[in-house]
Amino acid sequence: MMKKIHLVIIIAACCCGLVANSLFNSARAETREEQKPDKGTVVAYYFHGNFRCYSCFTIEQYAKEAIEKYFPEQLKNGRLSFQPINIEEKGNEHFIQDYQLYTRSLILAVFKNGKQVKWINLEKVWNYIRDRDAFYNYVKTEVEKYLKDL
Repeated sequence: MMKKIHLVIIIAACCCGLVANSLFNSARAETREEQKPDKGTVVAYYFHGNFRCYSCFTIEQYAKEAIEKYFPEQLKNGRLSFQPINIEEKGNEHFIQDYQLYTRSLILAVFKNGKQVKWINLEKVWNYIRDRDAFYNYVKTEVEKYLKDL
């Protein structure tokens, strides 16, 4: 009986040691991650609704193409992302107020340390919808400005 008790105590001690070691290592890993400087990211959001006209599809297509053409390295390393979002889907309604949306929009937002620090609505995309090169250059110029702020 005494051997069984000792065995149970040894097993319990080992398990507690493993759990404590695991918790310690987890806390150390979190501390290391928190100490890494966040260089920030730029997110290019394209906000649309359920109904999408030719112009809405074109703005999304041109924005995606311009970003992929001029910023492949930033997309690859996570410094830049392109995210189309349907604001009519449940849970996305807050974007209307967050970015003061009144129509389909291309928004650039800078995030540092998990918090948004600034954003801009690229309203001129509507002016360039019939001129792909001008559209691309506009998006390129604005994204470059925001990437420089990182």
